[in-house]
Amino acid sequence: MSEKYIRENKNSCTIYKSSKNYGKFRNLDDAILARDILIENDWDIEMIPEIIKDDDDYIIAKVIEDKLHFLARYKTRPTEEQIQRHVKKFMRNPNNSKYGLNISRIFETFIIQKMIAGDEYIFGYYDNLEDAEFVRNFLMDHMWNVNEFSQIEYDDEKNNYKIIEVIDDKAYVIDSYMTRDEINMTSSHEKFLNKISKHKLGLASHPYLDELTDKISELEERFNVKVSDDTWSLDNTHDPLNDIIFTLTPWQKTVYDAVNESTIDEIEKALSRYRSKNFTQKIEKNLNELIEMKLIRKNQDVYIKRKI
Repeated sequence: MSEKYIRENKNSCTIYKSSKNYGKFRNLDDAILARDILIENDWDIEMIPEIIKDDDDYIIAKVIEDKLHFLARYKTRPTEEQIQRHVKKFMRNPNNSKYGLNISRIFETFIIQKMIAGDEYIFGYYDNLEDAEFVRNFLMDHMWNVNEFSQIEYDDEKNNYKIIEVIDDKAYVIDSYMTRDEINMTSSHEKFLNKISKHKLGLASHPYLDELTDKISELEERFNVKVSDDTWSLDNTHDPLNDIIFTLTPWQKTVYDAVNESTIDEIEKALSRYRSKNFTQKIEKNLNELIEMKLIRKNQDVYIKRKI
């Protein structure tokens, strides 16, 4: 029978019978196995067992949206928890795309979007994929109801706790902690507000916070904290430091924001997304310029922001 009922594509194989698509598989061997099992069950896809034994492997097989999928292989019989984890993973990224469903990226910002009843809704902006995936996964598990979030949520994939604030129907991940005992809500809220304020003043670049720059006073009242910073006061936007900051070039601002009692290697790592030709030399040049401007100082191999 060989490849009967199987259509080979560039990177996959699809099973067809009487114009019906029974499922897409990554390789020909899996497609042949799936086709043979369908034939054994008289092409009744609902009769396919959840666990298929293939030589020494156990395959998790699930029918999703009327198509058969092989989700994972195990050397020992998978548990129900493992099965459900793979089902969830597939539902979040059925097309094996770079970010999965409902997540897109514009420059350095990850955005969660979904069409509901013909209207497009944005559920949040994030500066890293981990936070975007956590929020997207939670929303998919809770019917896209942003009000289901608690202020503290446990991420069972990353094994940490995330502090969530829902503001204007968007979910912001403002901090993460490894254990619940470590959580300091006041500190997290202060750091969050400082990020917003620095972004508003041009002292740092956090595009995912754009929509919050006019809500600082409102958020100070809501969180019962004030904008502050160990290096300078953010309350006074006319002090000499701010005047200097506003004259910095984009690269000077970027390097300045990356300095936090850091070595050159740590600064390079923080700025790795900007890596290009002569990357190290470019960072060193801007560090020297910032030292001349007395915005930072160097102590042996460590660069430190000057306190003004």
